[in-house]
Amino acid sequence: MPSHRSAGQARILIYQILLLGVFLGAWEVAIRRGWIAVFLYGQPSGIWSKGLALIASGALFHDIGITAWETVSGFVIGTGLGSLAGLLLWLSPTAARVLKPYLAAINGLPIISLAPLIIVWFGVGLASKIAVASIITFVVAMISAYAGTCEIDPDQIRLMKSLGARHVQIWRMVIVPGTLPWIASILRLNVGFALIGAVVGEYISSKDGLGYMIYYAGVIYDLNAVWVGIAALMAVALLMYAVVGLLERRMRGAS
Repeated sequence: MPSHRSAGQARILIYQILLLGVFLGAWEVAIRRGWIAVFLYGQPSGIWSKGLALIASGALFHDIGITAWETVSGFVIGTGLGSLAGLLLWLSPTAARVLKPYLAAINGLPIISLAPLIIVWFGVGLASKIAVASIITFVVAMISAYAGTCEIDPDQIRLMKSLGARHVQIWRMVIVPGTLPWIASILRLNVGFALIGAVVGEYISSKDGLGYMIYYAGVIYDLNAVWVGIAALMAVALLMYAVVGLLERRMRGAS
């Protein structure tokens, strides 16, 4: 059985590589034959050369490190505090009802509109980008974690009450473990939101990071550098998804 599964996974990987190869090959041919303009779309061979040049200069790894640090920091802070806040809301239904419209309003607010205020408060350094990523992930985690507490089987709660458990004991023994699958799902969702927060912050005010690199390359119509930056962002996202996938499996197993 494992051998069949491994063979199936290998076949899918081959198909994925072939699909990417066909796409890049068609793109390169279209550029060389003049069907599409290179200054509008870039060129795979040019992207490869630009990537090697940025790697050789150390600029690419520098920008990747900056954006990865901002993203991971915002992800950990926002998701951790947001999940805890969502779980704690179960302890006070009154507080949850009072905060519900405010949470809905903040969740619907484009966080980019707060970026100028955040930059004024935290400056133009790493702190402002981490703050943007943290705020986005905090709101998502808080709302999702609280929604998870509301889905706990009421019969379990009634059983614990019949056994004389106090409110905090029910929260610790039933609510928190029962909400772990929801929190595990939040982790995967917040990877993208944390990246968005970091890159948006770099767009607005920064001289480092992949967001700044992509923005500046776009301004000077260096489309090959833009694609290198996008590919680097995708690599960061894939690595974070892989780590989060391991955590998610552990959390689901614990629940």
